[in-house]
Amino acid sequence: MNASFESIRDAVLHLPKGDQVRLLAVVALGVGDAYPGIDFKDRVCGGSARIVRTRIPVWLLESLRRGGKTDAELLAAYPSLTAEDLANAWNYARSHRDEMDREIAANGDDS
Repeated sequence: MNASFESIRDAVLHLPKGDQVRLLAVVALGVGDAYPGIDFKDRVCGGSARIVRTRIPVWLLESLRRGGKTDAELLAAYPSLTAEDLANAWNYARSHRDEMDREIAANGDDS
């Protein structure tokens, strides 16, 4: 599809309100499992959840936190991270506890 965001937005805004609501429901279902600040790419970090624009997997941060590291210590150790990045990581880890347990175990990191 070669349509721009602006052209799609304009088309949606010209739909009847009922169709706009139906479209919104479809879009919401498609992004319901999205986590802000968390990205996945098969060729980066083995496809594991990671902080956007980095190669820092969420499982690593969660492992370090479980090992007693504080947010301040993590921010000092990873200067490219922000407090918002950590909040996003903790939100994802909380919602994906089994995944975190598996990835920490698989990577032998139980800091």
